Amino acid sequence: MKITGAQALLKCLEEQKVETIFGFPGGAVIDLYDEILAQDKITHVLVRHEQAAVHAADAYARVTGDVGVALVTSGPGATNTVTGIASAYMDSIPIVVFTGQVPTGLIGNDAFQEVDIVGITRPCTKHNYLVKNINDLVPTIREAFYIARSGRPGPVLVDLPKDVMATRFVFPEPQQVKMRTYRPTYEPHPGQIEKACQAILKAKKPVIYAGGGVILSNASDDLTQLARTADIPVTMTLMGLGGFPGTDPLSMGMLGMHGTYYANMAVANCDLLIAVGARFDDRVTGRVDAFAPHAKIIHIDIDPTSISKNVKVHIPIVADCKHALTAMNTWFARSEEFNAKTEKGNHAAWLREINDWRVAHPLGYVDTPDVIKPQFVVQKLHELTHGDAIITTEVGQNQMWAAQFYHFNHPRAFMTSGGLGVMGYGFPAAIGAQMAAPDRTVIDIAGDGSIQMNIQEMATAMQYKLPVKIAILNNGYLGMVRQWQELFYDKKYSATPLDVAPDFVALARAYGAVGLRATKPSEVEPVIKEALATKNLVVMDFVIAREEGVYPMVPAGKATTEMLLV
Repeated sequence: MKITGAQALLKCLEEQKVETIFGFPGGAVIDLYDEILAQDKITHVLVRHEQAAVHAADAYARVTGDVGVALVTSGPGATNTVTGIASAYMDSIPIVVFTGQVPTGLIGNDAFQEVDIVGITRPCTKHNYLVKNINDLVPTIREAFYIARSGRPGPVLVDLPKDVMATRFVFPEPQQVKMRTYRPTYEPHPGQIEKACQAILKAKKPVIYAGGGVILSNASDDLTQLARTADIPVTMTLMGLGGFPGTDPLSMGMLGMHGTYYANMAVANCDLLIAVGARFDDRVTGRVDAFAPHAKIIHIDIDPTSISKNVKVHIPIVADCKHALTAMNTWFARSEEFNAKTEKGNHAAWLREINDWRVAHPLGYVDTPDVIKPQFVVQKLHELTHGDAIITTEVGQNQMWAAQFYHFNHPRAFMTSGGLGVMGYGFPAAIGAQMAAPDRTVIDIAGDGSIQMNIQEMATAMQYKLPVKIAILNNGYLGMVRQWQELFYDKKYSATPLDVAPDFVALARAYGAVGLRATKPSEVEPVIKEALATKNLVVMDFVIAREEGVYPMVPAGKATTEMLLV
C-alpha cells in the first residue's frame, strides 16, 4: 500500500517514539499539517514564532533525554529557526528540525519563500539534508534521529520539498542505521582509565570539573560516586549544573567568569584537574595560560576534537562520560592500594584550604531593607520550591543569578542557552519543559529586556494550559551590558536603559494569565507563594535594585584568580 511523503514522515516520528512536536504551519508544509490533524498519536504545539519552536524542542530534549522535534515552513519560517538551531548546536542538544521547501523543480529559481536553509545552517548543525527523492525520505529521517542522539548530540535539519511530501511510495521496513564514516567511541581505552585512576591516587589537590556532557550522558550518579569515593571537590560549568548535587559538601558551585571565588581558586591551585564532559570554553578558563597552571589534566569527552582544543590535556579519554566514569568507579572498587588506605581520599587538608576560601569570600550580596535584591528573589524561589523546580533562564544577569543562587541537586532541571547565549530562550524553553514534565513546577527566571524577545509565547502557554511561572527581575536596563558599561566604560549607558517597557502585570492579564508584582522585599515571598499555588500561567514582576551587579566577575582577558568581588 502506497502512502504520501507526509504520511511517511508521521509514521517515522511514531517509529522514533516522538510524542510532541513544536511548529508553525505554512504553504510548503500544508500537506503535513493536514496529516497531523488526521491523527491523534502525536501532539502538535502551535507556537507563535518559529524560533520559539526550536527552543521549546531543545528544552523538551533536555528534560526527557531524547530528541526534540520542530516543524516549520519554508523561507522565513526556516530562517527563523537558525538562532534556536545554533543554540542547540553550541550546547550539544539533540533535536531534529523539519523545514518545508519549495517543489524540487523550483529550487534555485528564487521561487516564493525559497531559501537555501541547508546552506545557511551547515555551520550550526551536526548534519543536514535536502530530500529530493521520495525513496530517500525514510532512510534520511531515520539517519537524522540516529545522528542527533548518538555520540556528541546535536541538531539535525531535514529540508522537505513540497512535491516530495505529496509523492506516494511504499514505506520501507525498519532497518538498523549504519554509517561507515560515523562511528562514535563509547568505551574508554583501559590503559587510559588506568593512567587516570593512578593520577587520582597520587594527587594531593584534585578537582573535578564537570560539564554538560555529564548530564547528556546520564552520568550524574556515576560522577557523584567517583567524587565521594575519592573525596574530590567538584565544580561545574553553567551547562553542568545539576550534574553533581549543588548542596553536597563537595560541591563548589560554578566556576569561571561568574563562578564562585573558591571554585576558581581551587582550580588555580589544584595539582590534578579531571574534566568530564566539558570543553574548556573561554568563560570557564579566562586567560588560558593562567588556567590550572600547576595541574595535570585528565579530559573525558566523547568528541575527540574537543580534547586539547583550548587547553593541553595530559591524559585524554575519548569515550562516553558514563562509560568512562563507570570504568573508573570499577577500578577504585577493585584497587587494593586504594582500599588499603584508612583515609581513602586523603584530601582533608585540601578541603580545609578550599573551605577557608569559601569562608573568606562566600557567594553573597549586600542586603537592603527597602529594595528587592535579585539574589534574594532566586533564593526564595529555591526555598519555596524546595529546589525541585525545573528552572529555565533567559540570558544575562538573570541567568547568572539563577546559576549562583538556585542550587540544583538533580540533572535535567536547569535549561539555559549556555554557548550561544540567546535572549528569549527561557520562556519557550519553559513551554517545552512543561510539555515534557506536566506535573513539575517550571519557572523561567527572566530579565525585563530578554523576556520581551519571545513574550508572544504567552498565547502558546495559555492555549495549551501550561502553568509556567515567569519571574521577571525587572531593573529597567539591559542589565549585563549595563554592568560592563558601569565597570569598563565610565558608566556611559549607551542603549541599555529600557525607558519604555510594558506593564507586565497588565500584559499577563491581557493574555488571560495571572500578573503579580513585588516592589519591596516583604512582598517577594507572598508573590511567589501565590504564583506557585496558581494553576495558570503566572507572570511575577519583581522590581529590583536598578544597578545591582553579578559578582564575582572575571574581566575579559584576565585570569580567573583576578576576580572582582562584591
